Amino acid sequence: MSTRQSLDLSLYLVTDTALCGEFGVPATVRAAVRAGVTVVQLRDPLASDDEVVALGRAVVVALHGTGVPLIVNDRVHLVEAIGAQGAHIGQGDLSVGKARALLGPEPLLGLSVQTLEHLGALADDHSTRLDYLGVGPVWPQSTKPDAASASGLAVFEQITRASAWPTVAIGGLDASRAASVRAAGGAGVAIVSAICGQADIGEATRLIRVAWDGGLS
Repeated sequence: MSTRQSLDLSLYLVTDTALCGEFGVPATVRAAVRAGVTVVQLRDPLASDDEVVALGRAVVVALHGTGVPLIVNDRVHLVEAIGAQGAHIGQGDLSVGKARALLGPEPLLGLSVQTLEHLGALADDHSTRLDYLGVGPVWPQSTKPDAASASGLAVFEQITRASAWPTVAIGGLDASRAASVRAAGGAGVAIVSAICGQADIGEATRLIRVAWDGGLS
């Protein structure tokens, strides 16, 4: 079964090197995956390409044997060097077409959107092949200073209902909000500070996992 066929977006960890602190990104990833994380995105906008490759390769080692895919934020050109399974781009990064051309047909590709207009622009390009959308910030957040303003759960639900791709909510997500995202039709929640830097990574992740799984009811 391919990574794409089995892609489980339900608990999507976005790494933050500063928040992970001395414990480190690879150790954080290892603990979080053991407790239920299903996708990991490597994000470190302040690092050089060489630093991202080195960190990414360490995360690949941490993920070995888990089946959890590693997605590289923004730096599509580093996916192959890292040995990752795909990339995630924003509205100000490479176009979807250019990113897909650089990646090739098989790696995963996600895109951040904030509005229905962003979604509508994708509908005009039937050759575009994405695997999922990251939608948000849904709630106010502090880990990405240059992020757009929070749009709220109602907008997330509107985008999700109109989208041809599964959606992952990002921005201000924690265990208390996971079930509402699932009820709104989301395929998953993207978590940064509610896992990275927590005193007990495994327990913090488990609480989100339980909340998401409880959203089945």
